[in-house]
Amino acid sequence: MPDQDMTVVQPCRLRGRVCLVTGGGSGIGRATALLMAREGARAVVVAGRREDEGNAVAAQARRHGCRSLFIRTDVTREEDVVRLIERTVEEFGGLDVAFNNAGLQEKRAPLERQGSEVYTRIFNANVRSVFLCLKYQIPHMVAQGDGRIVINASVSGMRNPNPGLALYSASKAAVISLTRSAALECAPRGLRINAIAPGRVVTDMMLSSGIADMSAVGASLPLRRMGSPEEVAEAVVWLSSDQSAYVVGHVLVADGGFMVT
Repeated sequence: MPDQDMTVVQPCRLRGRVCLVTGGGSGIGRATALLMAREGARAVVVAGRREDEGNAVAAQARRHGCRSLFIRTDVTREEDVVRLIERTVEEFGGLDVAFNNAGLQEKRAPLERQGSEVYTRIFNANVRSVFLCLKYQIPHMVAQGDGRIVINASVSGMRNPNPGLALYSASKAAVISLTRSAALECAPRGLRINAIAPGRVVTDMMLSSGIADMSAVGASLPLRRMGSPEEVAEAVVWLSSDQSAYVVGHVLVADGGFMVT
């Protein structure tokens, strides 16, 4: 009997691509940056405000054989976003894939008890940041004739599952609308823009959300468990790859079945 071919096929869905992840120091952003590195990205730029976490992710990405660096960025500040995109392009010669992931959730409270400063902080972090990233990513991608952008939305923007998080839910609904508008404008110019809508995923944000019993939340889902950042990262990378070449303006739900209950 001839020897079986034991050749290991290396992952390559993002081979040669320059990738950028905002909010890349933890949670879904971290998992996505590392998966991009494993999937053959030529470079992965990790953007965020926490230097220790961001540098640690970049160092781990480099161990997968790609170039990677952390750029300290507050994505609610226009000058920071301009610097982030310009440095990415200068350092690596272009920008092929962006995962606009950074976001924030308010402390759980009834709407009438939320201050206007909370509204400003949530909408700046979740909507203004996406607008600014798109504003400065799109021209570079149009100039090179190709690009893929994925935006982190939430099932909360499609169906508010939690009393006390009205601002977060409203901001994510705005993100979904912004994604669809940008996709419509940019598809004829060679760009594919889509969104991912995670549900119950174990991240620092979820753990700090005030839910008393995570195991009960997981058990209430059709899959009977919470999701992991790595599972969402797989969906982001698929949307960023040629495997999803005919997918534009879509909101891909990764929620363990929450939206069908």
